[in-house]
Amino acid sequence: MISSSPLVDWLLESLELDASLFHVGRYCGGWHASTHGLARASFHLIVQGHCWLHLDGQAQALRLNAGDAVFLLRDLDYRLSSAEDVQTAHALPRMAMTSLDAQAEDGVGLVCGFFHFKSGLSSLIIEGLPNWIILRAGDPSSSAARALFELILQECERLPAPSSALLERLSHLLFLYVLRQQMADNPSLGGLVALARNPQFAPLLDQLIAQPQLPWSLESMAECIGLSRSAFFKRFNELAGQSPGQVLLALRIRHACQLLKANHTVEQVCAAVGYQSIAAFTRAFAKAMGVQPGAFRKQHEGR
Repeated sequence: MISSSPLVDWLLESLELDASLFHVGRYCGGWHASTHGLARASFHLIVQGHCWLHLDGQAQALRLNAGDAVFLLRDLDYRLSSAEDVQTAHALPRMAMTSLDAQAEDGVGLVCGFFHFKSGLSSLIIEGLPNWIILRAGDPSSSAARALFELILQECERLPAPSSALLERLSHLLFLYVLRQQMADNPSLGGLVALARNPQFAPLLDQLIAQPQLPWSLESMAECIGLSRSAFFKRFNELAGQSPGQVLLALRIRHACQLLKANHTVEQVCAAVGYQSIAAFTRAFAKAMGVQPGAFRKQHEGR
């Protein structure tokens, strides 16, 4: 049973990401593959056979078997390979994938893709999570994730070919289930998850989410916690890895995006997220989102 706080659930629901496939197929013989250097987060689902995961800084390779999955939340120096030995893995060639074959007894079948995390609040949430997460097929605490993986396996066996769109959506959902398990069970997580789970800071985070329009200052935030201004700022940064101002800005911009999508005017949104000046709000929004609030609103009209 996964237990979580409402604030942690809110953070998970606030995570905006896109999943896209770049490989569905099978490797045979000696091979290695990696997306290192592309500045992308990636995922690799092992749907058949086994392979080895080599991560920079890890002394031993990790064996990944059918039913396992690895989620790399940053652009890590890694490679997947048919070889356990790191030197052998580096020497093996990159190879083209062949089609999945449910009857094959050798090689490895993979579903691989990229994650793109939206800027702002989503990036802050991800920064507090591990660099990589492995889902194991035999993990009894991941029954919901396992059920999703079974759907992925079934889709991979679909003839004449699996649906890329469906595999992307299933992979997206699988990742969310894995993240929820991490947020509930991993006590070492930092960032906004650490704030949400901290009894002293969680009420403040709750207020910042509920009332982003208030004129929050370091002094008013510190008062909610019962700390001095300097002690509050130091402790907040230690927990979140971000300053109070950065977190407040991310929460305000997220709320502004929701209101603009709901067709509120720029003037209404400006007031609702605590800005006294439309010019100041427009500058902050454009810097965070790469587009001015009026243009963002137009992009989402009728959706």
